[in-house]
Amino acid sequence: MAQKIVVDPITRIEGHLRIEAKIENGRIVDAWSSSTAFRGIETILKGRDPRDAHHFTQRFCGVCTTVHSMASIRCVEDALKIEIPDNARLIRNLIMAAQNVQDHIIHFYHLHALDWVDIVSALSADPAATSKLAQSISDYPKSSTDYFRGIQERVKAFAGTGRLGPFQNAYWGHSAYKLPPEANLMAVAHYLEALDIQREIIKIHAILGSKNPHPQTFLVGGMSIPVDPDSQNAINADRIAQLRRLFRLARTFTEQVYIPDLLAVASFYTDWAGIGAGVGNYLCFGDFPLYEGGGRESYYFPQGIILGRDLSRVLPVDQQKITEYVSRSWYTYSGGDARGLHPWQGETSHRYTGPKPPYEWLDTDAKYSWVKAPRYEDQPMEVGPLARILVAYASGHQEVQAVAHFALNKLGVGPEVLFSTLGRTAARGLETLLLAQKAETWLDQLTDNMGRGIYEVHNGEKWDPASWPREAQGFGYHEAPRGALGHWIRIERGAIANFQAVVPSTWNAGPRCANNHRGPYEEALIGTPVADEKQPLEILRTIHSFDPCLACAVHVLDAKGNEIIRVKAL
Repeated sequence: MAQKIVVDPITRIEGHLRIEAKIENGRIVDAWSSSTAFRGIETILKGRDPRDAHHFTQRFCGVCTTVHSMASIRCVEDALKIEIPDNARLIRNLIMAAQNVQDHIIHFYHLHALDWVDIVSALSADPAATSKLAQSISDYPKSSTDYFRGIQERVKAFAGTGRLGPFQNAYWGHSAYKLPPEANLMAVAHYLEALDIQREIIKIHAILGSKNPHPQTFLVGGMSIPVDPDSQNAINADRIAQLRRLFRLARTFTEQVYIPDLLAVASFYTDWAGIGAGVGNYLCFGDFPLYEGGGRESYYFPQGIILGRDLSRVLPVDQQKITEYVSRSWYTYSGGDARGLHPWQGETSHRYTGPKPPYEWLDTDAKYSWVKAPRYEDQPMEVGPLARILVAYASGHQEVQAVAHFALNKLGVGPEVLFSTLGRTAARGLETLLLAQKAETWLDQLTDNMGRGIYEVHNGEKWDPASWPREAQGFGYHEAPRGALGHWIRIERGAIANFQAVVPSTWNAGPRCANNHRGPYEEALIGTPVADEKQPLEILRTIHSFDPCLACAVHVLDAKGNEIIRVKAL
């Protein structure tokens, strides 16, 4: 007999996500993804100066601030046909590489690892055996018996207080956990280590962006941080040395800890290489330009679309084929809710028709989410690190193919396993490795430009609105940690006439569309085994593999900045 369950809220994510699932014979046969907060910052942008858009869009989220600044700047530059100086390209690449590396480390250790790692089991581990295990997979210096014994004692003391914080409500002892105690202790140690490492890595944003979150040095036409070896208030030799140390720290941790941990954990969960495949369609806008003005041919991560898991063919991306549906979302379109709108014509008109809170179930036959349903040629698309790695792999990207083959050979599996929950998690780690290594090349190029007396960081030719056309429209992209991010702008008489953002978690978390196609979260859950319906750990594994950010997908303000809901914590 079918049974319906609900997981609400999904924790260890940004924002508010609810999953309802129907289970038959121990497997999920249907699923619904719903977000429960209103989206509205696009409305706030209307009438404002396009050059200020990035200051507002950064507030979509407290985590993904930098990525929205990047996409907003690029959509204005696209509308006004502005090319940025080479130094601006390099500085942007460095900032965004640091964002992706830090974000992925946080995701693996602090948001996703506890779906695979049993903290309680680590308390019974043998520190000497843990040391032997750690040294067998990596030469990371923190791997002695005393080190792991100290970690174990810290965890025992923490557990003894009874105040477990983020570890309080996990499914410890669940039958789906497979790691031996020593592997669990190693993972717990690196969970704590990663807390310090990610804090150091993000200092790159403070150096290049003046602060984090919400960096301040992005600017339409380039960057505002100067490059001048003779100034203490600019990127100089001392700043380059600081950046090099931080990027080297990120690379060392990724190479010696993250990747070995990823492969070690994955080796116990190879059955998850056949679970969570999802819609099988993948979209990547491409990003990290290797030179300015080269279009999609210049991207380090190439642009492309894969349909039906067919790695033999990569199709080009045409952003004008993107539409958003609201047929199952709590919005309404002036021309009718059954049609999809391209973001340049997009509307953000909220209309809640769901049950009155508190409620037990949503009416999933009607509208059931605040997230819209993006489609590419009416097809749902998965975005994110897996999409980037698959598109690059299928495009013949040599560095991507090399790291992918290394990981697949270690696990003794073929590339078909990438279409899965495990593949999604592995792709994020491989991307972290690639960007941690590539960032040093971009830093070398910036240093070389400084040595040759090239200091320009901004193109101000079209800064004055008097130089703009009466009407213009632009598309801005960025391959954010969670996937393809698009911002679309229409400018009329020097002001924003319309602004729409289709963010990664809108693509992935969206509900069904007018054609009744499930969104990627929903489709990825189909067929997932659930050992205990009262402890649906398996749902968390697949959903967390996408790294949801519902704060980006659903923005909680109205057009006048009024409070919509107040939450009281007791």
